[in-house]
Amino acid sequence: MAYRIGSGIDFHRLIEGRELWIGGVNLPHSKGALGHSDADVLLHAICDALLGALAMGDIGTHFPDSDERFKNIDSKILLQETISLIKEAGYAVVNIDSTVCLEEPRIKPHVPAMQKVISSICGIQEKDVSVKATTTEKLGFAGREEGLMAMASVLLKKESGSN
Repeated sequence: MAYRIGSGIDFHRLIEGRELWIGGVNLPHSKGALGHSDADVLLHAICDALLGALAMGDIGTHFPDSDERFKNIDSKILLQETISLIKEAGYAVVNIDSTVCLEEPRIKPHVPAMQKVISSICGIQEKDVSVKATTTEKLGFAGREEGLMAMASVLLKKESGSN
């Protein structure tokens, strides 16, 4: 059985007047992430990890910000499309480990909802999706609440019967 590991990272600036989407969940906050899509930093990092595991480029390759079709798109759709590419290549997700880096809001209360969204799209169990969070102890852009970032690692396995 063939296994592939991928890692992804994403950053977004925080601004007032936007919704804050993390892991497919809308979090109440005074600022939201700026981006061409809904700017869901966690789902974008997961997409990059999935694509990277199979050397298929990155999220910008498949969903460029120069394409108006992706303007304000729900990042759950981007993750669904990415999962379709992974399945077409004959692979399935084994597990996902991720970390979101931001000062506020606290995401721990929202982690079960994020796990539910991500696992549902990826076709795995909620227990196979790890979502952690950390602050930067007020250091750097995340510490100043100017932006946030997420990192993700994924393990894929070749589905039996796939070439």
